[in-house]
Amino acid sequence: MRLIFIGDIVGKPGRRAVKLWLPQLKDKYKPDIVIANGENAAGGFGLTKEITNELLDMGIDVITTGNHVWDKKEFVKEIDLFPQVLRPANYPEGVPGNGWLIKDINGDKIAVINLSGRIFMECLDCPFRKADEILKQIEDIKVKIVDFHAETTAEKKLFAFYLTGRVSAVIGTHTHVQTCDEQILEGFTGYISDVGMTGPINSSIGMDYKEALNRIIFHIPQKFKVAKGPTMLNGVFVEIDNLTGRCLKIERIYLTEE
Repeated sequence: MRLIFIGDIVGKPGRRAVKLWLPQLKDKYKPDIVIANGENAAGGFGLTKEITNELLDMGIDVITTGNHVWDKKEFVKEIDLFPQVLRPANYPEGVPGNGWLIKDINGDKIAVINLSGRIFMECLDCPFRKADEILKQIEDIKVKIVDFHAETTAEKKLFAFYLTGRVSAVIGTHTHVQTCDEQILEGFTGYISDVGMTGPINSSIGMDYKEALNRIIFHIPQKFKVAKGPTMLNGVFVEIDNLTGRCLKIERIYLTEE
């Protein structure tokens, strides 16, 4: 099975980058499925029904999220309209939406799981125990992909080691800076600490850097806004053995308009 995972899509520039490059990536890699983290797709914070439909129409099959999933309050009621959209599975019981799904692709099944870290993040349920719980329910599924939305590389790497041999890939999201540590752990589980960001290049993780500077220097609250200018698309291409679930290849994708 071949898949493309697109890093956190930030605002209109990020959506424009997906529209620009996803057709080319599909021609090059011939993916069976496209997954993207879309929690920042609506003005840099959250998702809406309209923007979710826009991303799906572009050819994204599964949209993962993270701590910004509820930033657009209306999406709390809208998320259940979209089985293709995941929120972290370790939110407490009773929260709208789903944290994982199974898709059938030409007779082969793939499970996509979305989990959130806890270090320097909102303290949700334990992602390690929640992963165990989910994996017990899908033991017969060979291909399993995890979006681990977390702040620190230490937690991400430890989480990946915890799941090594049990999932096909652990893809880190949230910090919006692509890392160059893609590898296959113990010859089985594909891993990257952060897949990166899809959005404006000249920015502070997608936001106008002048506003971010004012906040850091003067400690006065600032309303962040998505930066303008040339865009980039960050992602990874992953190839997996359908029969065993073993990752065969993980390759970084980094495209820019500059």
